Amino acid sequence: MIKLLHSDLIVFFTSIGVLLILARLFAELGKKIKMPVVMGEIMLGIILGPTIFGSLCPDLFSHYFPKEGAVKIAMDGITNLAVVMLLFVAGLEVQLQIILKQGKTAIYTSFTSMIIPFMLGFAAVWFFPNMFNFTPDRKLAYALFFGTAMAVSALPVITRILMDLNIFKTKIGMIIIAAAIFDDLTGWLVFSFVLSLMGQEGEITNIWYTIGMILGFGLFMLIIGKYLINKMLPWIQTKLSWPGGVLSICLGFCFLGAAFTESIGLHAILGAFIMGIAFGDSVHLHEKAREIIHQFVTNVFAPLFFVAIGFKVNFITNFDLPLVLIVLFLAMVCKIFGAALGGYLGGLTRRESLAVGFGLNARGAMEIILGSLALNVGLIDSKMFVALVIMALLTSMISGPLMRRFLN
Repeated sequence: MIKLLHSDLIVFFTSIGVLLILARLFAELGKKIKMPVVMGEIMLGIILGPTIFGSLCPDLFSHYFPKEGAVKIAMDGITNLAVVMLLFVAGLEVQLQIILKQGKTAIYTSFTSMIIPFMLGFAAVWFFPNMFNFTPDRKLAYALFFGTAMAVSALPVITRILMDLNIFKTKIGMIIIAAAIFDDLTGWLVFSFVLSLMGQEGEITNIWYTIGMILGFGLFMLIIGKYLINKMLPWIQTKLSWPGGVLSICLGFCFLGAAFTESIGLHAILGAFIMGIAFGDSVHLHEKAREIIHQFVTNVFAPLFFVAIGFKVNFITNFDLPLVLIVLFLAMVCKIFGAALGGYLGGLTRRESLAVGFGLNARGAMEIILGSLALNVGLIDSKMFVALVIMALLTSMISGPLMRRFLN
């Protein structure tokens, strides 16, 4: 039986401590030069990972960040916890009523900003498979994944950009938020289906079973589950210790949801994400409680996950310029065109429509999580993973300045 020995504990705690301290410093450095916080954390991972530190000091790197053994298992456990909690926090920010309140413009934008990038991304893989690297038996799963990767946005990043531009509560801001909510919700449902498809393409009964389980769980949690949470939250926030009570209960249900979806053949992220929506959409969840959960997850667990991104692959040896350019071109053109078209059809001016397109083009953390999970299950290779990370970072960096240009 594998267990953490005395020497393993020293390595484990040293690694965690160093990563948290340096991640905070790199995140603050990123903020100083107007970069997304996540970019600073990933840059630290690239520096400490096999790309730089692992190449210069391979023995020291393998000692503190081993590829196998008890320490590796413990680190994997931490990153799995982190990604589940990150999806829970993403779910907390999804407020479904916002989409309906914004009228036809938001509905048009939500639909076209999701369906056009998804269809074009799917078609690129389906009709031009030579541009990508995948096994023939996984063509459907790969095409669905790539379509999803082209379509998703990054709601937390977009929210921050809109706040920085002082347009969060304007008509344009609310349309962008509504569309981002729809894109993220649809994207994660499709990606959960893709993960469930792995290894069972062609088994129609399994495919329909998976679709049924995803829809059944989602509808149950967003109708019955949300009703029960609405009844339960006031008691939790008044009778239990503050803020420890609400933090413990919320994260407890997050893990139970993750465990349930994992047990029925779906990925744990779906349970955490849907559970986050059910809690976040409740009128009884105090804004202060939401912020405490957000701060706890994004400042303690999220940095460990994003630094670990840099440990997954060598970003120099796996940098494929043609693939990076293809991914960047498809991601930006499909998303900007799709979102701008919906905005224009909904009554916005051309400049406003383009601003909406550039706003929804920010991918950030959600794209990186998507790519990381796909790499973990063997759906994509290291070159595609590197291309997706670069695309996520670049789109997040240019989104704000381009929005500002078209709105001024």
